[in-house]
Amino acid sequence: MSSLLLRGFLLGFAVAASPGPIFFLCLRRTLVRGWLNGLISGFGVATADGFYAAVAAFGVGAITTALTGERRWLALAGGALLVSLGTRIVLDRPTTAEAPPPTRSSLIGAYLSTLGLTISNPATIISFAALAATLGAGISGGVLRPAALVIGVLLGSVTWWIVLAALATGLRARIAPRVVRIISTISGLAIIGLGVVALVSALGM
Repeated sequence: MSSLLLRGFLLGFAVAASPGPIFFLCLRRTLVRGWLNGLISGFGVATADGFYAAVAAFGVGAITTALTGERRWLALAGGALLVSLGTRIVLDRPTTAEAPPPTRSSLIGAYLSTLGLTISNPATIISFAALAATLGAGISGGVLRPAALVIGVLLGSVTWWIVLAALATGLRARIAPRVVRIISTISGLAIIGLGVVALVSALGM
């Protein structure tokens, strides 16, 4: 049981810490909008990771098959969203000026946006489908063992986003507005690039 919890934690942490569009998005939101917005954005990612971990751990084959079967359309939708989001970020001109207190609607939007982007990311689907194939036999039998794996994934993912939000908040207080704009532009370009890659790969499926 503890072994599965630890393996899930390490998996969740490693998947969350992998550089990608969501990493850049959460980093940018923390730098521009403050730690709470970045943290809530990270929790949206962790929720999606936990969902796919549950699908894999509990062996819900029909859901896994349906999601992997529709990965082309998910990639097209996710890629288009990334290109649109990245373009908006590039055109924005953020500063390190004190951001207004976040509202409930802005935090809900931050959470739902990263949840939706992660859910629609074919790489996430494939990663946890592979997890199902690799660990399915080892975690079968009862509910507690697969539940331990899912809890571990959630804890690992949440831990990473707490670490990132804390580090980005410390950086935010020490850098000039010009540097924030540079980081924001680079993040936006990276998100656009990853969106284009997702669109191209989807068209080639």
